[in-house]
Amino acid sequence: MLKEYIRHLLHLLELEREEEKKRAIEEIRSLSGPERERAGRAVLGLSGRVVSRTPKRVVVRFGRGREVETDIEPGDIVLVSNGRPLEKGFEGTVVERGKRYISVEFERLPAINLRNVRIDLFVNDTTFRRMEENLLRLSGSGAMALRLMLGEAETEDHGEVEFTPLDRNLNPSQLRAVSRALAQDDFFLIHGPFGTGKTRTVVEYIRQEVSRGRKVLATADSNTAVDNLVERLHGKLKVVRLGHPSRIEPHLVETSVFSLMRSHERYREVEEIWRQAEELMLRRDRETKPAPRFRRGLSDEEILRLAEKGIRNYRGVSGAVIKSMARWIKLNEEVSELVERATKIEQEIIDELVSEADVVLSTNSTSFLLDARFDVAVVDEATQSTIPSVLIPISRAEKFVLAGDHRQLPPTVVSQQAKELERTMFEALISRHPFKSEMLNVQYRMNEILAEFPSKVFYGGRLKTDRSVASTSLKDVGVRARDKLVETMVSNPLVFIDTSDSERRFERRKKSSTSIFNEYEARVVRSVVERLIDAGVDAGRIGVISPYDDQVRLLRKLLKCEVKTVDGYQGREKDVIVISMVRSNKEGRVGFLEDERRFNVSITRARRLLVVIGDSSTLSSHRLYRQFFEHVKERGVVFSSSSVLKD
Repeated sequence: MLKEYIRHLLHLLELEREEEKKRAIEEIRSLSGPERERAGRAVLGLSGRVVSRTPKRVVVRFGRGREVETDIEPGDIVLVSNGRPLEKGFEGTVVERGKRYISVEFERLPAINLRNVRIDLFVNDTTFRRMEENLLRLSGSGAMALRLMLGEAETEDHGEVEFTPLDRNLNPSQLRAVSRALAQDDFFLIHGPFGTGKTRTVVEYIRQEVSRGRKVLATADSNTAVDNLVERLHGKLKVVRLGHPSRIEPHLVETSVFSLMRSHERYREVEEIWRQAEELMLRRDRETKPAPRFRRGLSDEEILRLAEKGIRNYRGVSGAVIKSMARWIKLNEEVSELVERATKIEQEIIDELVSEADVVLSTNSTSFLLDARFDVAVVDEATQSTIPSVLIPISRAEKFVLAGDHRQLPPTVVSQQAKELERTMFEALISRHPFKSEMLNVQYRMNEILAEFPSKVFYGGRLKTDRSVASTSLKDVGVRARDKLVETMVSNPLVFIDTSDSERRFERRKKSSTSIFNEYEARVVRSVVERLIDAGVDAGRIGVISPYDDQVRLLRKLLKCEVKTVDGYQGREKDVIVISMVRSNKEGRVGFLEDERRFNVSITRARRLLVVIGDSSTLSSHRLYRQFFEHVKERGVVFSSSSVLKD
């Protein structure tokens, strides 16, 4: 059964990879450059210049006079071209983004004109290759994790162990989670709903394992989540952060393996080798490169032999060109030898840094590069990692601890045929072995009125609110109530603005888009946000969420505060959250809002005020939203959208 399941996972990965590529390619083909730029997935009209060059990489900065507004971020894989990305595009990695420029790293300088350049967001195939290769040569610990998940292996609860907390402010459920995780010999699950201090608990667990002399690998699916762990462990333990510096928060780069390597006593030797290699490259590049038009079918050995013989002409190629090509080949061999030497020493330094670290931190994917074995693998945000992804760190350790919340968003899977990948290892294990988990049951994020609904609906009413935040409100941030709406928001943290009273409330779709938007709802959102800012709420305290990309893009044009999709807000929080639900139609269709976890994430981002804007007549066709609307009528305040826009 195990072998069959691994084959099945490989099949699902291939489906997902092909769908991601297909979507990216189809969009590039079907949308014009300006349309793709408006969608945030391309930047046009750039000029480039080389800003850094070594034998292993070249960095080109592409800039323009007007501001670059795009969803493309450092770490993204892009295609760089002169306007034909699928035919003549060169793949690179974004390493920096400024107000008017994007810097891209390549293995070698792309053969394009550096004027009138187009950059397109593309698919990162490296992660897929690593997941596949890990599955194809799965370690014993990785195979055991799958057997436990599939019910082919048994496990038992080893109770708790006594320990002295290093963080003296942990609550009883956090302490119990650490104690139980320490006691297990195979795996444990830390279930951390919103605001319950999941990462804080994970950090305590890691520190406790290190104090027992154990070596820990700590990972997460995203760089942001990894950096969160690094920030909390840096200064307390000896940490090494793997990954490209462009993907690491600037203030944490000192923990990166690249930064630590440069401080190593052997790195001067490496720098000297690179310096020699660069000198030889400059000399080599002054010679004739043996391109096909000069080679005329000759191998390197034949070119060297002809040059040695002093042949004056061969197949129309002059003796001078043959000698120049021979010098290019010899210099290139010397460069290759130097690069190999430098790379070997670099790897030896990295291996030493990894072996001396208490904790090695990386994304799940990057941990694939590690040959070292660990006592424990800890995966934070494990409910956002697919099974093939989470198996990479698990395969490198004797024991694993997964932390997450399966009641929030699953991993993003674009292929309908591969939707099974949304079911995570955390979810499968907690379903099959619930006794190997501990739920953190005190939330420190939001007003108790805001916590009531998600606690009751998603966590069986087990979630309690700490006294420190139970009555938190906008009063605490000096809001000056100037109208009835704001006055209500100051005194009551839960507000629903119902658009069902307007004939202009209906959703719309652009011809070239699979997303939808709602202009009327956007007007209501703008009115709410502007009033809050006018009343003294700093724009940085306000977050606007919408489930639909096109609504997010529309709202970003109208607002001065942060606007993101639901996925973009997972793991984040704001004093004020305004949610634009978008869906409004006569048929009562709610689309992918049917995934209740998406709503759970949305409504649990707010600390002091939650404002939900939507059409109750459409939303109430779904049990969850009908239940929420009734809850707001009982515990919060409902406004009509027309009254909000009239005031």
